[in-house]
Amino acid sequence: MVKLLFIGDIIGRPGRRAVASLLPDLNAEHGFDLIIANGENAAGGFGITPKIAEELFGLGIDVLTSGNHIWDQKEIEVYLREDNRLLRPANYPVGDLGRGSLVLTLDQRPQIKIGVLNLAGRVFVGPADCPFRIGRELVEKLKTETDIVVVDFHAETTSEKNALAVYLDGQVSLFVGTHTHVQTADERILPGGTAYITDVGMVGGRNSVIGMNADRVIKKFLDGKPQRYEVEKSEPWFSAVVAEIDESSGTALSIQRLHIPA
Repeated sequence: MVKLLFIGDIIGRPGRRAVASLLPDLNAEHGFDLIIANGENAAGGFGITPKIAEELFGLGIDVLTSGNHIWDQKEIEVYLREDNRLLRPANYPVGDLGRGSLVLTLDQRPQIKIGVLNLAGRVFVGPADCPFRIGRELVEKLKTETDIVVVDFHAETTSEKNALAVYLDGQVSLFVGTHTHVQTADERILPGGTAYITDVGMVGGRNSVIGMNADRVIKKFLDGKPQRYEVEKSEPWFSAVVAEIDESSGTALSIQRLHIPA
């Protein structure tokens, strides 16, 4: 059996501090074989920098996924070319600027490889190539190397996430949705053996609007004027999922939500 931890969108410094505080004990308790996190909001809520990526890797995270905010910090473009542990959505039409998938060999269990694929939705998010077509193509490619494949689908609507998960059911081991920052209570194993949750949630302020200072967000809703959003600094939630995967078949055995006050 392989045990995976997927951490929801990490929001700014409060989110990074929560990961630093909670992850060592969680890892000691569960003995994770692989830890993945979405890091696209780790730099003040907008994007990620090379320094912050290294900070998160130093905390024990093995792979960082991202989404529509990946380009917000200009200096990340060079880092994307240099370190394949930070992924950008594979269906972004950006040529060779970074990678959207990778296959890792587990350090402590070198006989096991795990594929990780990052995709972006198209509904209400922004320009991207078809996640269904490209997702299927890349999953088939990853499965030539391993039967264990994890997908982070960074998308806005529950229907698009649900539809792609059903489309890939039986082809991937774990399918998680990210981007909306609110953890859903629909974790389950689909008929084909894929562990699924519509949204993992976030590691961000509890008294916030999806991780941002509520007053700023509400003001924009009230008057429609642009606002400079700020990361909420109140105590955060740590939202994640734990999945257990059969190492020989890649079929999910279990999925469990974590929603811990940090």
